[in-house]
Amino acid sequence: MSKKVAVVAIGGNSLIKDKSRQSVEDQYQAAKETTYHIADMIEQGWDVAIGHGNGPQVGFILRRSEIAAKVEGMHEIPLDVCGADSQGAIGYALQQTLQNELFKRGIKKPVATVVTQVLVDKNDAAFKNPSKPIGGFMDKAEAKRREKELGWSVVEDSGRGWRRVVASPLPKEVVELESVETLIKAGTVVVTVGGGGIPVIDKGEGEYAGTAAVIDKDFASSLLARLIKADLLLISTAVEKVALNFGKPDQKWIDRMTLAEARQYLSEGTHFAKGSMAPKIQAIIWFLEANPNAKALITNPENIGRALKGETGTWIVP
Repeated sequence: MSKKVAVVAIGGNSLIKDKSRQSVEDQYQAAKETTYHIADMIEQGWDVAIGHGNGPQVGFILRRSEIAAKVEGMHEIPLDVCGADSQGAIGYALQQTLQNELFKRGIKKPVATVVTQVLVDKNDAAFKNPSKPIGGFMDKAEAKRREKELGWSVVEDSGRGWRRVVASPLPKEVVELESVETLIKAGTVVVTVGGGGIPVIDKGEGEYAGTAAVIDKDFASSLLARLIKADLLLISTAVEKVALNFGKPDQKWIDRMTLAEARQYLSEGTHFAKGSMAPKIQAIIWFLEANPNAKALITNPENIGRALKGETGTWIVP
């Protein structure tokens, strides 16, 4: 691709400001704030593909499904379908708010959401050790019943009750890659690999089937960025910059680090939390290893414009 292309990964939690602002309307307003800053990127000449998280949103869908099943006997929604539902809803909020902002600025650029499947290896070791908790809490009897009847993996969660756990395998292939590339080449802003993509396995001879799993959205965005040979992978998160020894007395904010430094800091295991910053750094390492002429950036949504000008954020370079 000859144009300047960026993949922007937005956290699902960034669409929820706090516990008092979780409604669909609240999430729409949060999406509006984020896409305002993505419009700044587009105004600076970038073509953009947007990935996003969906953890809280899938949790809400599952909870509604569980309540409806208990109260009205409705069928419960499989996890892969919850992912598809969330891709549509979050994509709708992102594409509409971005379309509206671009229109205000007089920028004629289409925006489209692609419901995206991401292939995972059915033999991935993660399937032997499911660890990602999803859905609501259950008592032991209910958990064991579902384990027996539905084949769920269940664990006791810190004295709060029992929960289902699923695998978090690595993404291997973006199934709709050709469509996404075609749209980007045509100048369309694409919302894709939502929630890390809908996890699917290959049953043989190219026949896909959904599977109960959760794919890390930063890993999926990194894979997409590698495949389309993006110039920039921008991970939008809750902090303005990356810090070494985050939250400790010797915390140090980082403006710039090389690929080698990123590898070193990650291997030391003390700087980046496993559930938050560590996968972001790993996703960037994989991206830069594959695209040695590219760059990566970590910052929060409100500072995207400033960070692209070099005024803030953490840049990771080859």
